[in-house]
Amino acid sequence: MSPVAASHEHAAPDRAGLIAGLVCYTLWGFLPILFAAAERSGAGAYEIVAWRTLWSIPLAVLFVMAADRGASLRDLWLSPRTLLALVLSSVLIATNWTVYVWSVVHGHVLAASLGYYLNPLLNMAAGAVVFRERISRTGYAAIGLAATGVLIQGVALHGAPWIALVLGFSFCGYGVVRKMAAVSAQTGLLVECLYLAVPALAYAGWLFASGHGAFGRAPAPTLLLMLCGPATVVPLALFAFAARRLPLTLIGFMQFISPTLQFFCGLASGERLSPLGALSFAFIWAGVLVFAGGAIVRGRRRRSRSA
Repeated sequence: MSPVAASHEHAAPDRAGLIAGLVCYTLWGFLPILFAAAERSGAGAYEIVAWRTLWSIPLAVLFVMAADRGASLRDLWLSPRTLLALVLSSVLIATNWTVYVWSVVHGHVLAASLGYYLNPLLNMAAGAVVFRERISRTGYAAIGLAATGVLIQGVALHGAPWIALVLGFSFCGYGVVRKMAAVSAQTGLLVECLYLAVPALAYAGWLFASGHGAFGRAPAPTLLLMLCGPATVVPLALFAFAARRLPLTLIGFMQFISPTLQFFCGLASGERLSPLGALSFAFIWAGVLVFAGGAIVRGRRRRSRSA
């Protein structure tokens, strides 16, 4: 959840912000289709992540310039503490991207969607632990239901649901670090991509030189790998736009669109949902409903007090 949205919690949602938010979460929800298509064209998970990073840079530069963040980018180099924080956020987002792409190309989209269902609930818990934010009774209930769902998923998998846990905790940790770092979303993403460009370029170059890479061999895989960059940067830009114009409660409810779409992408690709797996998701969805319901009630109370 972007901290930018918090200051606009009482603002009435405008049409442009609503459309941007819907498009943003829809694009994130359909990312498995792009990554699966790239894999079928011959690209491996790590090659997809490498080119996703490299092709994010040109568009990230354009967004930074369009947002008139050139000055903030120059000032950033004078802040070693922020640059160090972005090293940590780069590691966390690289972990998240790699595990997510790996799970998609290996047929574990349902497990990946579980991780992103958990993310807003983990954010709530992190807010309480790291930022001393207060958790409501509905918040504790939502976390309890989600935790029960994870335990059931562990029983169904005969072990820890590591994909969901790594995705949920890495993205939650990324959000915490970025919340604490004094840098805009566009500038931060560009710096992260520049950090990650070194290993990404080295790996992509090795693949290309050794003849094992898919990029450059044929038009289809090359185009698909190039699209991974815009598919990363465009939704983030749309989110930044929507977060400044929509109430926090609406953003909180909309963020469940993407894991729901991922869930159905997994089913459409032929993944099997066992009875225990279905029960696990039932508890997760119950936690989501409690979380969203509590957010809506709190938003109405705040608006009433403001009125």
